Amino acid sequence: MMRSLYSGVSGLKTHQTKMDVIGNNIANVNTTAFKSSSIVFSELMSQTTQKASGPNAATGTGGVNARQIGLGVRSGAINMNITGQGASQSTGNPFDIMISGENFFVVSNGSENFFTRDGSFYVDGAGNLAMTSTGYNVMGWGVDEATGDIKQDTVTALRIMSAANMTYPPEATSKAYISGILDKNDTDVTSANGKVVNLNFYDNLGYSYTARFVFKQSTEQNNYSLEFDKLLDSEGNEVEMTDAQKKTVFGGGIAQTQMANTTISLGNSYSWDAAGNLLANNNPLVYATGNATYPYSTVNPAPTDEAELDAENQKALALIAQAYGYEGSVDEFMNLQIPVQVQGDNGTTVTENYSINDVIYDPNNKLPSLDIALGTGAESAGRVYYGYEVIFNDDTGAIESVGGNNTTFMANFNLADLGDDFTNFSNIQIDLSEISMFDNKGTSTIGATSGDLEGLGTGRRLGDMIGVSIQNNGMIYASYDNGMTKLLGQIASASFANASGLERAGDNLYSATLNSGEFDGIGVDVTANGGYMSTGQLEMSNVDLSAEFTEMITTQRGFQANSRIITVSDTLLEELTNLKR
Repeated sequence: MMRSLYSGVSGLKTHQTKMDVIGNNIANVNTTAFKSSSIVFSELMSQTTQKASGPNAATGTGGVNARQIGLGVRSGAINMNITGQGASQSTGNPFDIMISGENFFVVSNGSENFFTRDGSFYVDGAGNLAMTSTGYNVMGWGVDEATGDIKQDTVTALRIMSAANMTYPPEATSKAYISGILDKNDTDVTSANGKVVNLNFYDNLGYSYTARFVFKQSTEQNNYSLEFDKLLDSEGNEVEMTDAQKKTVFGGGIAQTQMANTTISLGNSYSWDAAGNLLANNNPLVYATGNATYPYSTVNPAPTDEAELDAENQKALALIAQAYGYEGSVDEFMNLQIPVQVQGDNGTTVTENYSINDVIYDPNNKLPSLDIALGTGAESAGRVYYGYEVIFNDDTGAIESVGGNNTTFMANFNLADLGDDFTNFSNIQIDLSEISMFDNKGTSTIGATSGDLEGLGTGRRLGDMIGVSIQNNGMIYASYDNGMTKLLGQIASASFANASGLERAGDNLYSATLNSGEFDGIGVDVTANGGYMSTGQLEMSNVDLSAEFTEMITTQRGFQANSRIITVSDTLLEELTNLKR
């Protein structure tokens, strides 16, 4: 039989194989991250009819080349253009990821690792990041609980929607600062009520509270008191605290005197009119002798029980405070210090300072004889408060000292020190260094902010996950509605010395082979060799249709030419058989 006949057959088979490769490329022109292949032809063995001979010096004849007849063609190799980057396709899905570079995603079916460039992922019912097409888990690295950093050890499935990741734990506020301008001509600052500053903060269960502080001006315009007024919960209800607790929690229970200029006139009675308005005779201050708890003389009808008695007392005290310009500030009025003449031990009359509260109630029987003080007026020596003295520099307007400290301008709000019902709180250190006393047209801009000047120690409420983002290095972060973010893990990638040596495993997957190099089970950061990940995008097929159709034309012509070899060889054989008639 003629050798050309079999050469033509091998040509047909080889070109058919090439057509199969081209057809597969075109079929996958829209397959995500598909890598095109190309075929390389190589000749089959040749039949040697005469060996080559060398030149003969003795006879003077030259050498003769070998005589060989080729026996056809075969497929030498089918190469995959695995390193060729496909174009990007925008999807808008944050879990669609494209790798730029030569690395691969690592996915697992639970028992074996595969590699893919197909970054079409989703979060499955168990909270794992998985391939959309196969459900295989995307592999990566977890977070070291001790450091909060990525721990690059053996890759594991990335479970980003676990119960622990769905919320961000609350934290108690531990730092705060007060900043802005405290204008000495601000009517709020100079009033008896003072300038109110609210600090919003959290306990360690994430409940929000508001601490109300008050700045009040002394007779010296650069000297102020900073006092704790009340604590409010998230619904605006006042948290019950005793006076002793308020004194302890702010200022450490250290009493300080704030100068005032209120003139107190002592009298022995007061009354109301029919409308309930105080009938004041020279703004009288009602007093009691001994340990009387009901010092008010003209209430009709008289209270019948302790609760009614206390209500009448509070009403009376509010009216008296209002008469002296302390409306809404009964406690402040009751802390005013006034000089009172009392009987000394040796029978002489001495003048001592007592709070109005002591004058009215005399709880410790300090004032055995008040009668000698009646009918006189006296300038108050000031009032006692518990908090911090804040002094500004007259020349610069900057803060000069807080609580007598002229180096660190800090005030401590120590709710945690109270124990019992306040164990969920953290002590808060309040920085006052950013306060100034500049002219601002009579308007103060002072305010309190949780956290220090660097944003640390702000505290937070419990946060619910509101989004997930993936960085270009594969790190996955969760965002929470309390303003926090959390590192959930990092998508690992695999790199191979010979990526073309990977073996197709179907479903856009590849398996490692001896010629590609083994996967070490750890992987690499995608940015280590210049690559990166892009979210909301997928890599398209790298099939070039123009090149494929061109190859299809040459393949078709090659197939036709080989078929002609067979037909011509057949004709020659026919002529041979026709020699016998």
